[in-house]
Amino acid sequence: MSLFSRTNQSLLARWWWTVDRVQLMLIFTLMIFGVVLVVAASPPVAMRIGLDQYHFVFRHLIILLPSSVIMLGLSLMDTRTIWRVASIMLVGSFFCLLYVLAFGMEIKGAQRWIHLPGFSLQPSEFAKPAFIVVAAWFIAMHKDKPSFPGTKIAAVIYGVLASLMVLQPDMGMTFVVTACFMSIIFLAGLPFRIIFLLMIFAVGAASMAYFSLSHVKSRVDRFLDPQSGDTYQIEKSLEAFQNGGIFGTGPGQGTVKLSLPDAHADFIFSVAGEELGLFFVIIIIGLFGFVIWRGLNRIQDSEDMFVILASGGLLTMFGLQALIHMGSSLHLLPTKGMTLPFISYGGSSLLSMSIAMGMVLALTRRQGRSGIAKSGISVRPVGGTKL
Repeated sequence: MSLFSRTNQSLLARWWWTVDRVQLMLIFTLMIFGVVLVVAASPPVAMRIGLDQYHFVFRHLIILLPSSVIMLGLSLMDTRTIWRVASIMLVGSFFCLLYVLAFGMEIKGAQRWIHLPGFSLQPSEFAKPAFIVVAAWFIAMHKDKPSFPGTKIAAVIYGVLASLMVLQPDMGMTFVVTACFMSIIFLAGLPFRIIFLLMIFAVGAASMAYFSLSHVKSRVDRFLDPQSGDTYQIEKSLEAFQNGGIFGTGPGQGTVKLSLPDAHADFIFSVAGEELGLFFVIIIIGLFGFVIWRGLNRIQDSEDMFVILASGGLLTMFGLQALIHMGSSLHLLPTKGMTLPFISYGGSSLLSMSIAMGMVLALTRRQGRSGIAKSGISVRPVGGTKL
């Protein structure tokens, strides 16, 4: 009997016929683009700071392998196991965030990283997907049992997490978490006043950051008025797109990247614009959009509120992070150091996004209720029973 036969009831066979294989292929395609662009963008950065020219390439590949394994491993799990993994990860992230505030490394005026042998861990990256899944579970429980204070519990968890992120400070990550929480509330059909209160909080936090954090104020001012300060990074980013034109200069042939700070991470989209050109940039944007569309399309038929909320929140995180990175590179948004999912160099980001999309693949799996003929299959989310 073939391992991937429809009649085979093994774990791998069931996974193969229920997971969204198209979405999985799209994610691996983004990873391949990431390897190509890190190889192209990172050597100049490494040599500029006195490292071996392939330092970041080797580190990226080393992290890519376990990231892929983790994503595939999570995609095998059912919804209850996904919730348990997220709960454990969220608790661990809270402890790490507290540790960061007390003992974390300070880089560019922010304490966001824990230094480990050969690796720097950013706990907030792992808190994002964990919080989304846990908040979705509590709100789904509230929708199923109105007497259960799930929404209030989720709001308290959000408040604690957002506060810890603001104290680092990491306003970009706080914004992403807030937007994801808003998307969960919207999908759940909860009263609009909750979203309104979150919007007030977001505006208040943004105003506080603008007036109390000099680097935030500087970035916003330079976005609104380029003459108000140094705009070297964004000027080089836009120059890279201009130099690339429609078809690009070719992989490894870019010249603007040689003087572009953080070309391998925060501005890797600019390197794609220079070396791959407008044509391939549109393909990359399309890949991100198609991943989101596939995920949303898969949850449309689901009757499991937890699946809908968790998947919707995780896809919001995925899309919003990509949008912020691209918008910053094109000067459509204030410059924000945020990685492009699966493409930018960054160990914590790559691991975190692999966890998030592994959870999406698991939550959106389908299985037949009866029969093996394609025309006779009635589908539902795997693990779609009430939690």
